[in-house]
Amino acid sequence: MPITPNHEFSLWKPAAVLRVSGGDALTFLQGQFTNELRNSVASEAVYGLWLNQKGKVVADSFVALADGSVAYWVVSYFSPAAVIRERLESFIIADDVVVEDVTAAWAAVTIFGETDRAALRAAVPGSFVFAGRRGGVGVEWLFPAVAGSVATSWLIGGRALSETEVAARRIRAGVPAVPQDIGPGELPNEGGLEAVAISYTKGCYLGQEVMARLKAMGQVRRGLRRVSGRGPAPVAGTALFQGERKVGELRSAAVAGDGFVGLALLTWLNLDLAAGLATVAGGAATITIEAQP
Repeated sequence: MPITPNHEFSLWKPAAVLRVSGGDALTFLQGQFTNELRNSVASEAVYGLWLNQKGKVVADSFVALADGSVAYWVVSYFSPAAVIRERLESFIIADDVVVEDVTAAWAAVTIFGETDRAALRAAVPGSFVFAGRRGGVGVEWLFPAVAGSVATSWLIGGRALSETEVAARRIRAGVPAVPQDIGPGELPNEGGLEAVAISYTKGCYLGQEVMARLKAMGQVRRGLRRVSGRGPAPVAGTALFQGERKVGELRSAAVAGDGFVGLALLTWLNLDLAAGLATVAGGAATITIEAQP
């Protein structure tokens, strides 16, 4: 078996699986995606972002070369297929590029722990496996939905994790979900994504000039920070205060033990990291700002 004993896994449905094909597919994607695709291979996937002209985050995805063709898969955990497709098609002019939404035909599983990726690919022809962004060591295995019974047979003996458990792992690792934690109102650097999703050497892409300026400036005025608290989590979007001053908002949260962990978008100016956060102006601090993961 390619999976370690007592492994953990989580079945999930991608928010987007697009097939991008045509003679200009690589050149076109390279000019739109924030990360380098020219060295991509069929057995791996590259994580990156789709930005607007102002450098704000429209969506994120993995991009993988489809086996035996010039087509590419564009896969996202949370960014909707319609958003990514519209973003891509709005910039197709005379390019030989076709974007197909095939999301409904695909399923996926996150497997935590060491795995034999080649064996998984061989088990379901046409599937692909790549390193994920869930927190900890793990892989994503995407496969045609019609092969679901074959794929899940490889998971027997493991422990299925709930969506909440997976979210808590992601949050503890400080990995933002796009667009919930970082979206159209934010820059990649505000989510700490510049190190993993941005290439500063690949050349032009939409939003590249803004990224170059941010790199030269060296800092943004706000950013995501891991937080925690006791009891039920406030709803996403809850305003956060220090004294009478609003300093940010909670973007996502998940149950953890007798409390919760979350990611909050906070303004750095005059922020007291040791003081904690309140959910009402002038209220008592009930949320702790955690050390960076």
